[in-house]
Amino acid sequence: MRGYTTHKVTETNLPPRATLQANRKGLSLWAGSQAQSCLSCTVLALGQPRPMGAGAEFRRVNHQQLWQFPDFSTHKHQRKSKTSVGNFVRRGKSLVWPLPWGDNHSWLLLESRCRKLSFPTLTSPKFAEKERHLQANNKEFNEKFEYVNNVIKTSKYNFFTFLPLNLFEQFQRVANAYFLFLMFLQLIPQISSLVWYTTVIPLALVLLMTGVKDAIDDMFRHKSDKQLNNRPALVLVNGRVKEEKWMNIKVGDIIKLQNNSPVTADVLLLSSSEPCSLTYIETAALDGETNLKVKQALTVTSNLGDNLEKLTTFKGEVRCEPPNNRLDEFTGILIHENEKYALNNEKMLLRGCTIRNTDWCYGLVIYAGHDTKLMQNSGKNIFKRTSIDHLMNILVYWIFLFLAGMCFILIVGHGIWQTKNGYYFQIYLPWEEGVNSPSISTFLTFWSYIIILNTVVPISLYVSVEIIRLGNSFYINWDRKMFYIPSNTPAQACTTTLNEALGQIQYVFSDKTGTLTQNIMIFIKCSINGRSYGDIYSMTGQKIEITEKTMKVDFSYNKLADPKFSFYDKTLVEAVKKGDSMVHLFFLSLSLCHTVMSEEKVEGELVYQAQSPDEGALVTAARNFGFVFHSRTCETITVVEMGVTKVYKLLAILDFNNVRKRMSVIVQTPEGKIMLFCKGADTIIWELLHSSCTSLQDVTMEHLDEFASDGLRTLVVAFRELDEKVFQKWSRKHYEASISLENREEKLGLIYEEIEKDMMLIGATAIEDKLQDGVPETIATLTKANINIWVLTGDKQETAVNIGYSCNILTDDMNEVFIIEAKSSSMVQQELRSARSKMKPGSLLRTDPVTAFLARSEKKTFIMPEEVANGSYGLVIDGHSLAYALENMELELLRTACMCKSVICCRVTPLQKAQVVELVRKYKRVVTLAIGDGANDVSMIKAAHIGVGISGQEGMQAMLASDFSFAQFQFLQRLLLVHGRWSYIRMCKFLRYFFYKNFAFTLVHFWYGFFSGFSAQTVYDEWFIAFYNLVYTSLPVLAMSLFDQDVNDLWSLRFPELYEPGQHNLYFNKKEFVKCILHGIYSSFVLFFITYGSTYNSVQSNGKDISDYQSFALMVQTSLLVLVTVQVGLETAYWTAVNQFSIWGSLTLYFSLMFLLYSDGLCLLFPHTFTFMGTARTSLVLPRVWLTVLLTVALCVLPMITYRFLRTEFQPTKVEKVLNKIRECMKNPVPPPAQMRLRRTSSRRSAYAFAHQHGFGALITSGKNMKSRASFGL
Repeated sequence: MRGYTTHKVTETNLPPRATLQANRKGLSLWAGSQAQSCLSCTVLALGQPRPMGAGAEFRRVNHQQLWQFPDFSTHKHQRKSKTSVGNFVRRGKSLVWPLPWGDNHSWLLLESRCRKLSFPTLTSPKFAEKERHLQANNKEFNEKFEYVNNVIKTSKYNFFTFLPLNLFEQFQRVANAYFLFLMFLQLIPQISSLVWYTTVIPLALVLLMTGVKDAIDDMFRHKSDKQLNNRPALVLVNGRVKEEKWMNIKVGDIIKLQNNSPVTADVLLLSSSEPCSLTYIETAALDGETNLKVKQALTVTSNLGDNLEKLTTFKGEVRCEPPNNRLDEFTGILIHENEKYALNNEKMLLRGCTIRNTDWCYGLVIYAGHDTKLMQNSGKNIFKRTSIDHLMNILVYWIFLFLAGMCFILIVGHGIWQTKNGYYFQIYLPWEEGVNSPSISTFLTFWSYIIILNTVVPISLYVSVEIIRLGNSFYINWDRKMFYIPSNTPAQACTTTLNEALGQIQYVFSDKTGTLTQNIMIFIKCSINGRSYGDIYSMTGQKIEITEKTMKVDFSYNKLADPKFSFYDKTLVEAVKKGDSMVHLFFLSLSLCHTVMSEEKVEGELVYQAQSPDEGALVTAARNFGFVFHSRTCETITVVEMGVTKVYKLLAILDFNNVRKRMSVIVQTPEGKIMLFCKGADTIIWELLHSSCTSLQDVTMEHLDEFASDGLRTLVVAFRELDEKVFQKWSRKHYEASISLENREEKLGLIYEEIEKDMMLIGATAIEDKLQDGVPETIATLTKANINIWVLTGDKQETAVNIGYSCNILTDDMNEVFIIEAKSSSMVQQELRSARSKMKPGSLLRTDPVTAFLARSEKKTFIMPEEVANGSYGLVIDGHSLAYALENMELELLRTACMCKSVICCRVTPLQKAQVVELVRKYKRVVTLAIGDGANDVSMIKAAHIGVGISGQEGMQAMLASDFSFAQFQFLQRLLLVHGRWSYIRMCKFLRYFFYKNFAFTLVHFWYGFFSGFSAQTVYDEWFIAFYNLVYTSLPVLAMSLFDQDVNDLWSLRFPELYEPGQHNLYFNKKEFVKCILHGIYSSFVLFFITYGSTYNSVQSNGKDISDYQSFALMVQTSLLVLVTVQVGLETAYWTAVNQFSIWGSLTLYFSLMFLLYSDGLCLLFPHTFTFMGTARTSLVLPRVWLTVLLTVALCVLPMITYRFLRTEFQPTKVEKVLNKIRECMKNPVPPPAQMRLRRTSSRRSAYAFAHQHGFGALITSGKNMKSRASFGL
């Protein structure tokens, strides 16, 4: 650069009056000086100028990147400058400087205020954030980046955007746009055969009804957003903690969170009330897990405590990754006092978590609002439409082509007729004003026929569809059998446009925690020293089923018992009271071998905070039977044994991990004995027992098999008394391994195995992960309906698999359950392909039809063919393997998964849930449903065709994002098999009938054109045309579509196979539509030509001619109306008073209005409006007219009746066979099968009662999480 020096443009050395403007989308440098007429008065903007000076798109510059720019301060401007400006390049009117990005299109744009220079306007920068940079307590700095605030918006519209956006969505329906086009045509008098308001009023009604419904739905979203955004939060402002609304929280704010309060935004934990600034959180809204997790602040920030002065003066600077959806990852650094500290996910509190067991904590807001990981996983609102809506759009295009074809034929005839004969009929068929040739007349006639024949797709179709959907939605809301009394929660149809899709579901994607289960763990049974406890027996030795009326064990003797705990076997309490040594040892082990934290806010009232809900249930059971875990320190555990307080010295915790599948504690008793207590998986513990336990082991195995058959979660409990010398020697080895820098975990595992041997068996525990009522029965019923159920959960693999067996999603009858838990992409592919080869040998070969099809198909266009496995299989895949599969081998995953009877995806993020749903939607021609109860299910609910929210313990987010909601999973079978099936059948019947009656109505005009000189005259009276769809035929079809049912709800649930036709869309598809058209064409042909033949050259008995136009029109329209009324009667399967009233009422209304409209009085008062004077009075008294009507109706109906009879008799469908079976059952009633609780017959036992984090035992023994506690006394 000749004559120029360079300097680095940074935030501190910009030219005078310069500012650095940075935001989350990019970085812009703006510089300026006081000079008004030289190049030093510049605006610098990083950009790529578009061609033709259309603006620039900004290129993102990392904050650390410092580019070199020319120093303009030494440049002297010359008004008539021809001075070389070095590397400056003039592009149009812009003066630019090349930037070092390596391409020819990147420039530094210099915008001058000099009089002779002008420049294009730059567009706003739109770039993805690549790094987040913020400072605590520095709003001015943080505001430069324009980070989003904490406002959450889930609504679709506001006051200004509702009308344009809603109309845009509604006019995506081809028919709506078509009717808008027709409305404009009808405003042209030269071509309009009908008045304009016949289209405007129905169209406005449709748009209004849909708009009001959408507005009401969005109002509920606005209400929810307002409630959420106005929650109170505590923010540090000017040295004081001030209450502020959530919506006003900004990045860089320091906020205070209190116990049991939800986390406001994604914050960096600074300090807390707990030792070492630990904070306990519950993440149910994020991953569905209710067990506690521990977060810990940096040491440098934990010293801040709750000192407001220190917190206010804290000026830490954070640089971290941009907003993303990875819940388990976070990378960043904290710069404080020129020192850098690494940040990871263990230092972050995410929005959606709840603070537990922590009085207070302070955090620095890193991400707010829609940048939080919860919202990044929430997915987008999409406009959902049913498959019938999509089919309707296609059929409307078909109808347009059909309509254009008919009009083309008619105008060809019109052109020929006008050329040959038109001149001679000018007195009868005069040309419109301005028409002076057959070609112009033909052109205008084409549009006239478009208007006349447009009733093949009447606007009333869409009015009726909306009414039917609304009515069927009310049935869901009013269904008392879907009302959950305990929580006073009714079922609710949040969306009224998706009802019929409920009858077409093939894939159900379900959350586990809170959806299938109740989030409640209950200690049900146990085996101690070879005796099983938990079942109760009668005096005769018969096992008694436990119900709500069964008497519970009385624990009143124990003042510290949990009143919510229930147990029914009194023999166990008696054994405790008698002092059975093994029973005491069993409960002592449960009260010592765990990582539960206790809290006593009120004297005598203990509250347990457990990392695992299983552990909480076990410790609570020991508490009620007299062995109360009271408190712990890093060195001791205090237990109240049968009213006596004892302190055990905690020597070591041998922590749990997924390989060991067990945990142990080593304690020293008050008597000085050193004891090891262990609990874990039976398959693991058996190998560690002393040889003397063989006989006890066999008996305990039998008990475990019984527990497992009931779907209970089992653990084995054992102990070992240690010699002090042996322990001291082992302790030294343990210490050396624990401080090892290399392979520490492996070394510790080997050390643990040295002492966890030769143990003595005590017994086993059985815990029920309590399912929601009716879950196994519901899943069994849905499976019979050919509905595939996939469980997508953030829970552990063992937890998910065991619930799969409990719910009968997985069964022991399966040939194999494949477990995919690989650590690399290649291993995932290998395991998926191996599973597929077992299910379908030869599927890996190129000669396999599906493999060959996929090889020649484009990825974005094909539909995955169905493949049938050679047996029954299940698939379980974890989140890491799923991530690899979704990224690199989604088709491999889909092929393997779809061949399995059931699929369980565990440890998945909310976004992965949505990706799995979208994968099935993308490559399978199926209708999907997602059901969940928490915020972590929102993205999945939005991604599916149908989203169902359950009002559970994890908040209302899922309900607010759903299309339908209710309180219990068991209601899903009624929603689908009853309401969904009925809605689908009703909608299909309605569409078939509606298209039929309108083709029969409209095509009479087509035949009439050949006998009217193709003059675009109407066959019917204009009033009949106006009233046909809106008055005469609307009520019968609406009554059928709102009340019809082939079988009642009980039969629908008893025979789930009745649901299958909807899955394959058998009742209304392109084939059925063609049948409707052909039936309509045939009926219109019969209507016209039978009537034409009966009136041709005919006279009355008095010699008067009856073949005039008005009499002919009356006969055709009467025959038509009687025909379509008979037709709707034949379609009706379930007759009600409403159906009877609508059918007979419509016929009565027709004849009443006809006599009124054709009366002499009206015709004389309004001769141009009512032209059929006396036609009804003179025509309907003739026997010929009624015979013609009867013959016409018979000829139209008899072929259809004959076809249905022959098909049902000789080639019945599967559904027709079931319906015949139901009719037989109704004639000869048999008692319904007894409702029995489904029982699992399985030898598989669960051993996963350790859902807590690995390493939590080390945290306890370190003492970092311990507070000083007052001594406990009785």
